[in-house]
Amino acid sequence: MNCRNCSGQTKKFGSYRSKDRIIQRYCCTNCNTTFSEKTALNGLRTEPDKMVQVLNLLCEGMGIRAVSRFTGLHQQTVLNVLARAGSVAGRFLDANIKNVQPESVQADEMFCYVGCKQRRNSTNDKFKGDQYLFLAIDSKSKLIISHVIGKRAPSNTEILLNDLKRRTTGRMQLTTDGSEAYPVAVPRTIGRDIDYAQMVKRYATPRAVSDPDNRYSPPRCIGTRTILCYGSPKNDLISTSYVERTNLTVRLFNRRFTRLTLGYSKKFEYLMHSVNLTVFYYNFVKKHGAHGMTPAQAAGLTEKVFTFKELIDPNA
Repeated sequence: MNCRNCSGQTKKFGSYRSKDRIIQRYCCTNCNTTFSEKTALNGLRTEPDKMVQVLNLLCEGMGIRAVSRFTGLHQQTVLNVLARAGSVAGRFLDANIKNVQPESVQADEMFCYVGCKQRRNSTNDKFKGDQYLFLAIDSKSKLIISHVIGKRAPSNTEILLNDLKRRTTGRMQLTTDGSEAYPVAVPRTIGRDIDYAQMVKRYATPRAVSDPDNRYSPPRCIGTRTILCYGSPKNDLISTSYVERTNLTVRLFNRRFTRLTLGYSKKFEYLMHSVNLTVFYYNFVKKHGAHGMTPAQAAGLTEKVFTFKELIDPNA
C-alpha cells in the first residue's frame, strides 16, 4: 500500500480490532505518516452493517434517540455516522448529478428550524432559528436536481438557481411559487434563455386560530393565478404540484422536518448532513411510485439502484 500523503512505500505498523474484524495500520518509510487501511466512513469504529442500519432508519423517519434505542448504539455514535455519511453523500451528489436535461423544473421552499424558533433567536445567529430547504426537481423523473438549506433570503435563491444551471443542459421551463426573489434572481443566474412562470395560490380568509377544528390547518386554497415572467411557458407545464409532493416526502422520511415534535435539529451542521442523506436516499435508493425506478434511473444518471453499503464502504 502506498502512502496517502506522499505516495511512498509503507510498512505494517500494528493493528487494532474493530467489532467485526482486525484493521491493519501502516507507516510510510519516507515521511513517517501513519494511517489505517480504508474502512467504512474513514475508520469510524462501528461495523458497516450497523452503520447501514442506522442510515436506513434515519431515512425512514426515525429520530436520533429512537435509532439509538433501536440499534443499541450511543447517541453520539449515531450522530457521528450521520455526519460522516452525510459528508460522503454530499460529495456523491455533487459528482453525479450533472448534465440533466429536464423539460420542466419546479422549485419551492419548505420550513424547518434549528435550536429554536426565530422569535427566540435573540442573538440573530444565522445558523439558528428558522431555516428553509430550497428544492428544484425535474417534473418528469422526479429527480431532486439542486437543494440548498439556509435562511429564506435572495442570496440562497440565487445559490439554488446557479446550482440548477450548473447541473442542467438545454432550455427548460421553470415554475415557482409567488416568491418575489425568483423573478429577480432568474435573469441574474440562468439568464433569459428560459421559459419561466410563477403560480400564485389564492387562499380563503382563515378562520380564528382559536377554532379547534382549524388550529393546525392551512387556509383553504380557492384558486391560482399564473404569471408569465420570461419566454413562452407551456400552460400544461405550469405547476408546483410535484415539488410540493416532494416536500411532503421529505417531511415524512426526515424526522427533522416533522412538525410539532421534538425531532427538530439542534445544530445546523447535522441538518445539512441529514438533508444530504435524504436527497441521496430519494434520488438513488428509493424507487418512485410514478415510474417504478429511482429518480436517478429515470433521469438517465445511472442504471442501478444504489444502497448505503456502496456509499459508505470502499470495500463493498
